[in-house]
Amino acid sequence: MALGVPSTPLTFVAHGLGVAVLVLVLVWSIYFRGGFAWEATNKNLIFNLHPFLMVLGLIILGGEAIISYKSLPLRKDVKKIVHLVLHAIALVLGIVGICAAFKNHNESGVANLYSLHSWIGIGVICLYGIQWIYGFLVFFYPKGSPGLRSESVPWHVILGLLVYVLAVGNATLGYLEKLTFLESSGLEKYGSEAFLVNFTALVTILFGVFVIFSVISQAPVDDDNSYSEI
Repeated sequence: MALGVPSTPLTFVAHGLGVAVLVLVLVWSIYFRGGFAWEATNKNLIFNLHPFLMVLGLIILGGEAIISYKSLPLRKDVKKIVHLVLHAIALVLGIVGICAAFKNHNESGVANLYSLHSWIGIGVICLYGIQWIYGFLVFFYPKGSPGLRSESVPWHVILGLLVYVLAVGNATLGYLEKLTFLESSGLEKYGSEAFLVNFTALVTILFGVFVIFSVISQAPVDDDNSYSEI
């Protein structure tokens, strides 16, 4: 069984940026926005689950799942399971995060699916789910034929990276949308929270960039029907 290519400095930078994004979102959600709740009189606490779960799931764990297939020094079958499980957790967190947004809107009397952010978000979660199901059936169980797996690899990789880029871009739209609402409700435009949100968006973008760079910068290894072929 072939092992992964050793991690590069870009990979470690990506890990660090992922931790930074998570910390920034937690500071924003807890310190500035009051924390989390699934049932609460203050419906904003329900909404706070949305950015946290979407960033933790689709952005951070999704990025780590992409990195893991090439950088982990493990056997191919182990890397495949890690990759699959991380994406599964990311998908579940993303679905719960979207449910939190719908729950907040419904209980607050706010319309659903009226913004570009929400439209792209639904598209991303659907594509993410399709990508995971196809990958599970073709590469994990029951597995397609060797020819089907070989032909599917480039498309699986390209679609996976495309969905991830869309997720990062849509997260940025989400930061902007939420900050615009807050500022229209009286939040100081040059205040500490506004700067924190903008900085969080920039770090999120950088994390996505380094995830992509850390993958494409690593040389291919001899490994059949995997991301390493790209």
